[in-house]
Amino acid sequence: MAFPAKYPSLNAMEMTDEARQTLIRVLRVAFPHADFPDGPYERTADTLITAADEETWFRVALIQGLLSLDQLSDGDFCGLDDESALKVLRRVESTEFFGFVRRTAVLNLYDDAEVWETLGYEGPSFDKGGYINRGFDDLDWLPEPSIVYPEDEPLPELGEGAKAGAPAGGTARDHSTNQPSPQAADMGEVKK
Repeated sequence: MAFPAKYPSLNAMEMTDEARQTLIRVLRVAFPHADFPDGPYERTADTLITAADEETWFRVALIQGLLSLDQLSDGDFCGLDDESALKVLRRVESTEFFGFVRRTAVLNLYDDAEVWETLGYEGPSFDKGGYINRGFDDLDWLPEPSIVYPEDEPLPELGEGAKAGAPAGGTARDHSTNQPSPQAADMGEVKK
């Protein structure tokens, strides 16, 4: 539910198409991925705009932030090259505006199916029964690991308790817990 702002003029502030394009540019500069298509950035910008429409505080922060970016870049943030645009974003990185953009973008940009496809992520597996039966170890782009011991060196000795079935320092009946047995505990007198 959106509550009216103290000043009615703030309620009338709306995102223009130019502001949306600036926001998309902010997302591209703040989260640079050359292989990402435009769609995920546009959908993330729309998510930000929708969230801003629902809360007056975020709407004001977003509009003011986008206006500030244009002021810091001589009126045309979208016209800046990536390096210059990043310098401008670094100047506003501690503002409420940029915090809102960063929080929302991290949760939404990387939760986009088109981004998953670009990155090679197959998506969540819980609705398909988990990864165990879906090739969780199908890393065909990695070489097979090989463990080779030099022929002239002996294999390392296993430490006490590392041999199968041998409990570490005790009898067979007390190997199921890491707590000392009553006989092994030093039960001294407690004094105040």
